[in-house]
Amino acid sequence: MIDIQISANPLSIDSCYSAVQSPAAGGNTLFVGTVREQTKGKAVIKLDFEAYEPMAIKEMQKIAATIVKRWDAIHVSIHHRVGTLQIGEIAVIIAVATPHRAAAFAACQYAIDTLKETVPIWKKEFFQDGAVWVAAHP
Repeated sequence: MIDIQISANPLSIDSCYSAVQSPAAGGNTLFVGTVREQTKGKAVIKLDFEAYEPMAIKEMQKIAATIVKRWDAIHVSIHHRVGTLQIGEIAVIIAVATPHRAAAFAACQYAIDTLKETVPIWKKEFFQDGAVWVAAHP
């Protein structure tokens, strides 16, 4: 099962993790990306995330399909937030269930790294003295 979501509402760790539960899974990994209070020594006030949702969903589904094929994943859940997020709020959750732990770790790492490289979700960081778009790609 593949569970992909982009939401303007707060993300739920329990919901994402519950989506990957399986008695066939010996390894379950969960990555939670949150808004940190500083970047390169500068205090962050908030973040804004924007997405081109149709393409972002498609790219996230491709990531999940690769995980299923490459690591024999039973379930993959990728949830990403859009809109304005405050310090400490969850921006992204990735959960992966595989038969064995090593595959679950590798698949989760692949998911977040590939998401940041290929999915059209853009992040704008706000500071006291202005704002900057971060890694505006693809």
